[in-house]
Amino acid sequence: MKKTFWAVAVLASASLVAHAGKSVTPIADKPKFSGYIIGQYQANFQENNSNTFNIRMARVSVGGHLLGEFEYKVQGQINGNTSTLGESPRIVDLFVEWQRYDFARIKIGQFKRPFTFENPMHPVDQGFMGYSQNVQRLSGFNDRTGEQASNGRDIGIQLQGDFLPCGNGRKLLHYQVGVFNGQGINTKDVDNRKDIIGGVWVAPAKGLRIGAFGWAGSHARKGHWTDGAGNEHQGTVSLGQYRYAISAEYKDEDWQIRSEYIHSTGYGFKTTKQSGDDAADATVNYAQGNKADGVYALCIAPIIRQKLRAKARYDMYRKSGTWADSRTQYEVGLNYLFCKNLELQAEYAFINDRSLTKHNYSMLDVELSVRF
Repeated sequence: MKKTFWAVAVLASASLVAHAGKSVTPIADKPKFSGYIIGQYQANFQENNSNTFNIRMARVSVGGHLLGEFEYKVQGQINGNTSTLGESPRIVDLFVEWQRYDFARIKIGQFKRPFTFENPMHPVDQGFMGYSQNVQRLSGFNDRTGEQASNGRDIGIQLQGDFLPCGNGRKLLHYQVGVFNGQGINTKDVDNRKDIIGGVWVAPAKGLRIGAFGWAGSHARKGHWTDGAGNEHQGTVSLGQYRYAISAEYKDEDWQIRSEYIHSTGYGFKTTKQSGDDAADATVNYAQGNKADGVYALCIAPIIRQKLRAKARYDMYRKSGTWADSRTQYEVGLNYLFCKNLELQAEYAFINDRSLTKHNYSMLDVELSVRF
């Protein structure tokens, strides 16, 4: 992260020089503090029924602008269940973006990977009990590579912009491309290979986007492993990762209609690595295979505008790229907005998991979200 801050300092110095002799711009506006808490009740009706209350997520952030053209944000997270969601508390966002030109904005630090429409969405606005399976497993949330839970984020630098204005502030074309460590949040690069991730979409009508995304890079781990002959090894293992996504979305104040397909090629590790652990198990999970894919399609529609919404989602993920171990969720539910800062979300999910002896079971999820 030291290089990140030096780069930011250089950009800030250049901007100061550019402003010399002009009207004085305030160095910084008043920082804005915000955050949210998601409380959860979830029941799982598998063979051994379980149900629990949980603090799914709590986040606090501070952000603002510097010199009138730099935006910054720092965001921290506390998880309710650290055994499955990674280390807590932790920094999830820490970045600065130069925003002078709409067609070329430069972001440096730790932030969302520019992959899929759903990945950068706010967890409350996403509308369901969690991000879709393919986004979680193939966009760096709880990734199939074995990377520590990273909420879809990594450390790097990104260029993005918008072209061809169409009126009402809408631009027809958007692009984004970034270079990242490939290791997830709060972690240095291990194999000195960088991930290149990018996407492009068109917005032919208000609220409508159609896009495509690509990802080429690696995920590496420094640790120990045992080969097929039973010999112990120590060192760095680097696994290539190649992914693409095709996406479409329509969204306005009450409606959300979205579908995304993601395909991945590349092996993962057998265990999930905790950040900062340089003596991890680096055994490759060859049994999982080197391919995976998934698709989801969802609709959130108003019953009472700005108040009550119905929702449904088809969500399928194949962790080895075959139907033999596919996991499909069929979800229906309701979202009720008490006000813009208080929302109750409830849903029922029927799940078909072909990797289990008993394929079918149900889940119930209720979440109360508070923003401040």
